[in-house]
Amino acid sequence: MPAVSRVVSLLPSATESLCLIGGDSLLVGRSHECDYPPSILDRPALTSAAYDPADSHRPPRAADPGEIDRRVSSALAGGRSLYRLDEARLRELRPDLIITQDLCSVCSIDLNTVRAVAAGLAPTPAVLSLNPTSLEDVFDDLLRIGDVAGLSGRARDKVVTLRERFFSAADFVNGFSEPPPLVFLDWVEPLFAAGHWTAQLVERAGAAHPLNPTRPMAGAGAGAGGQMAHRVAGASRRVTREEVQAAEPEFMVVCPCGVGLAEARAHALRLVEQPGWRELPAARHGRVALVDGNHMFNRPGPRLVEAYCWLVGWVNDRPSLVPPSFPWESM
Repeated sequence: MPAVSRVVSLLPSATESLCLIGGDSLLVGRSHECDYPPSILDRPALTSAAYDPADSHRPPRAADPGEIDRRVSSALAGGRSLYRLDEARLRELRPDLIITQDLCSVCSIDLNTVRAVAAGLAPTPAVLSLNPTSLEDVFDDLLRIGDVAGLSGRARDKVVTLRERFFSAADFVNGFSEPPPLVFLDWVEPLFAAGHWTAQLVERAGAAHPLNPTRPMAGAGAGAGGQMAHRVAGASRRVTREEVQAAEPEFMVVCPCGVGLAEARAHALRLVEQPGWRELPAARHGRVALVDGNHMFNRPGPRLVEAYCWLVGWVNDRPSLVPPSFPWESM
């Protein structure tokens, strides 16, 4: 595929990756959720949230995770997209590449919609779908973006730097001690235990992830080599309060997907109200962390390495590893 000159990214992690390798000048359009780095906010937003027209004057309150879940579940059950795409503006921008995803219909506009719209454009842009399920996939996607953007060398350099930082933090993990159980929630009503790359990062940080553990890839044996690079996990899964209590977590991370730190604080208050919360070891010992789920962990981009450094520092009591501006607080 020849190098492109006009890129529309409908995926926040792809936007971050493109800008990291020096391709921000190629970006002509973005999704409404692409908000990092701040320098790209002047590019037109081509997507918007799609709610039931009858309720368009009353979007779900950020502090009501149960209502948000009900709206999302109702839309998906009815075959309705959660997002709108501004086809007219997209046509005006004349992109030669659109980057999207097909991993999560809740997180971003779906691949089929993008392909259908792209097929009606002249000239027809290429569509690159990024669907990472592991940290290694995230690194590979950075290289894929570099290839199509004509920035392969910069992409390789950045991947090397990210991997060096990752393994430098991993050196502080004691691989011989019993891993403490950690419950990582990326939604609180209903409760969802994080999966995919987040489960990997938890285990590679030296903790156990009992509610959604990784498993060896087919043919990988124990999958323990290369910092467990051959161990993978499924998607986030719904769990019960009883499962959380039975896990007896010594650490807990509350990181609601797509939610900033202030809103995460409001979401977490609902956990405190639940029976048995204060008896959890993590709550008793003050080891519950709130994290910005809009920017960290839930967005499979280059800042996963920053999130990993924080996680290693927090779990292993190595405060020097915690990035100074990491968006978290102790609950």
